[in-house]
Amino acid sequence: MAEKTNLSTYESIMRSLKARQFVPVYLLMGDEGYFIDRISDYLAENVLSEDERDFNQNIVFGSDISASQLADLCKGYPMMSEFRVVVVKEFQNMKSLEPLEKYLEKPVPTTILVLCYKNGRMDMRKRVVSLASAKGVVYESAKKKENELPGYITSYVQTHNATIDNKAAFMIAESVGADISRLISECDKLLISLPETDRRITPDLVEEKIGMSKEFNAFELRRAIVRHDIYKANLIVKYFNKNDKAGNIFSVVPLLFGFFQNLMIAHYSRNKNNEAALARDLDMKSGWGIRDYVTAMQFYTATKTMQIIAKLREVDEKGKGLGNSNTTKEELLSELIFFILH
Repeated sequence: MAEKTNLSTYESIMRSLKARQFVPVYLLMGDEGYFIDRISDYLAENVLSEDERDFNQNIVFGSDISASQLADLCKGYPMMSEFRVVVVKEFQNMKSLEPLEKYLEKPVPTTILVLCYKNGRMDMRKRVVSLASAKGVVYESAKKKENELPGYITSYVQTHNATIDNKAAFMIAESVGADISRLISECDKLLISLPETDRRITPDLVEEKIGMSKEFNAFELRRAIVRHDIYKANLIVKYFNKNDKAGNIFSVVPLLFGFFQNLMIAHYSRNKNNEAALARDLDMKSGWGIRDYVTAMQFYTATKTMQIIAKLREVDEKGKGLGNSNTTKEELLSELIFFILH
């Protein structure tokens, strides 16, 4: 049976690295490459001085080196330096890991081996994973879920001595999506624009710098649906149908599907009358949005919610051309919102 593997967090790893508390091996894996790159780049750029890197740092690719060659590389001792750093990019392309596993049984304490396994999760039953966990750090960089993005944006902004309005965070998430690299880039653009005397990111600032309307966006459409505001919802749909970049069936359906899926869970939760407990049931790290579900339950029964989820699936298929020969995406969006609100 494989040993239990404890997964480290990005924050805990970066704290240790900045404190120069290094371990012999870092196994970094997952679908979100941004955090893997941040950790591996930090190690490559900060463990050794520029002069030390010439003799004590190797950056190789998994498809270009065998596990046996890698093990030999790691066994070398540093020259006029405290550490030796070996970074393996695209570790997922390396075959026959047995020689590496043998090395990891007793790694050289002065070598820092960084294994970057992107675009997937390594089989946790593999011995290299349990050995890496026992001798160093295993980190999984998973893609952020859509409902996690506003909370992540808020946390990121706070680490840069600023605050962000909940609506502004949602606007950024809706505009950029789950591409963390782009998300960080947009946040940095906003942070740079803030004066030292006012470190707040507002919907007005997002509208100005990112070019997204603070009144006509998917967040406001969802809010109108939550409150059963038929007039406002129809105004936004008409705006979308004339301004495809502001919003369309392809951006609205995933957002609403996630909301109504959670609403169904809320309907059958034992904690529907306890907002804090309900937020935990919905796996909401930030509880600011829980009021939307409490409000929506007043307008959408469990039966209606189930019907809406089915309709969202149907519209999604039609939007992709399945079983649909002549209905435009604008007509599909109007049809969907009418069905939800009536």
